[in-house]
Amino acid sequence: MNTPLTANRVIKPKERLPEWVRRSVLNTEDNRQVRSILKEQRLNTICESGRCPNKGECWAAGTATFMLMGELCTRTCRFCAVNKGLPGPLDPEEPHRVVRACAEMNLRHVVLTSVNRDDLPDQGATHFATTILALQQAIPNITVEVLTPDFQGRIDCLEIVLAAQPAIFNHNLETVPRLYKQVRPGSKYKRSLAVLANAKRLAPGIPTKSGIMLGLSEQQEEIEEVLHDLRAHNCDILTLGQYLRPSLDQLPVDRYIPLDEFEHWAQVAKHLGFARVHSGPLVRSSYHAAEFADPVLTQ
Repeated sequence: MNTPLTANRVIKPKERLPEWVRRSVLNTEDNRQVRSILKEQRLNTICESGRCPNKGECWAAGTATFMLMGELCTRTCRFCAVNKGLPGPLDPEEPHRVVRACAEMNLRHVVLTSVNRDDLPDQGATHFATTILALQQAIPNITVEVLTPDFQGRIDCLEIVLAAQPAIFNHNLETVPRLYKQVRPGSKYKRSLAVLANAKRLAPGIPTKSGIMLGLSEQQEEIEEVLHDLRAHNCDILTLGQYLRPSLDQLPVDRYIPLDEFEHWAQVAKHLGFARVHSGPLVRSSYHAAEFADPVLTQ
């Protein structure tokens, strides 16, 4: 199965987006209510900090992805709009504010992510676990998905998070190995693969999930390599989306991927044995995440 790919080209910063990656602004009552709850509870979301194109849709549907441990990240990924710098101390009340927000939003599936906290002795793992447990104790039958940093590859940090029994463990590769130094300085491709492999080894019953962005000059054979590597490391769920430049401070888009190519990669991934695949221009790690919280995956 070998679909020829369109020749790469650099997208000018002000070039009009293709129709298939445009989003209309949704200003509904549900959207305003989510914004009000987040402001009242003083919570950060990757929806806002990462300038996600799906923010309006997700907020209008009453969902959000909570970004724990502050607004400053200790790494300098060049695709990401989250502010960089030295974060302050953790707020011990944050897990409880997340619980209150989820209860007000009537959420049944919650996605927790965070900035990188390389400054902390446990990389923030305990804060993840505390938030997971607080949600599970306060809201019956809630499922909690985590999208974690690599914890610098430390297995003890993984053990802390997995002991809290999240419904899904997600760690994104983001791009192909060749582009790591350019796109994810401070991160390592093999280390991220090891995070997924170790998560599956430590907690075989918890589905693992990962995703990559397309449109950063990766080649067809490099995408295939990543998909094969993920399956070789027992990754269950895959997301594939279009890289969209959040601002002029981030890397430019090299190429907009046509819809038929996203469908091509979805078919390749399914053939390789991923249990769930979500592939499309506006797909993000937590977009429609509740659809992946399927008991079948944990049996």
